[in-house]
Amino acid sequence: MNATPARIDRRTVLKWLVTATVALPLLDRASFGADAGGRRAKGYGPDPDVLRTYRPGELWPLTFTDAQRRTAVALCDTIIPADAESPSASSVGVVDFIDEWISAPYEPQGENFSYQLDRAVILEGFEWLDGEGTKRFGKTFADLDEVQRSTICDDICYVKTARTGFEQPATFFALYRDLTAGGFYTTPEGTKDLKYVGNIPMASFDGPPLEVLKHVGLA
Repeated sequence: MNATPARIDRRTVLKWLVTATVALPLLDRASFGADAGGRRAKGYGPDPDVLRTYRPGELWPLTFTDAQRRTAVALCDTIIPADAESPSASSVGVVDFIDEWISAPYEPQGENFSYQLDRAVILEGFEWLDGEGTKRFGKTFADLDEVQRSTICDDICYVKTARTGFEQPATFFALYRDLTAGGFYTTPEGTKDLKYVGNIPMASFDGPPLEVLKHVGLA
């Protein structure tokens, strides 16, 4: 008898995705959301000082409404909830990162200008989540419990296997999942959760271990 394969938790899968890739994938973002809508920041100033730490909203205004922010928090923490080893995505500022991403005030540069397309996809995705939550459970997405949120997300968690009619929401979810994972795993808490040990100063360096050199045929 074949044993049932163990279910891999979403945090482990996201760790694999982050460590295996160096950039967010390109998605067909224009297919979900034709108009960004809502508030939009205008204009931008000089380039930021890369040696300075900026607070959220200091470079340009954040444009999530209160309702959108609640949905953003709920979805971030559905994708990366707190566990025994690390905090949830929203608790380390991932929502601010996504808000800054879609609020970037740079003028569009053609049809594939990422920030504006991503804004449209995400804001309309939030509307879809609220509508789906209301239809299934009588509440907006942010007011659902963890099981109810996961039930909705399970139907859109992968574009190729999304339920019929859910292909566009699945495109939104793929974008939001990538932004959430990218934001979380570049924070100190997320880097620690990855068990990443690079970029740490060493008192001395004697070269790669002998077994590593043998493995690559150099010893």
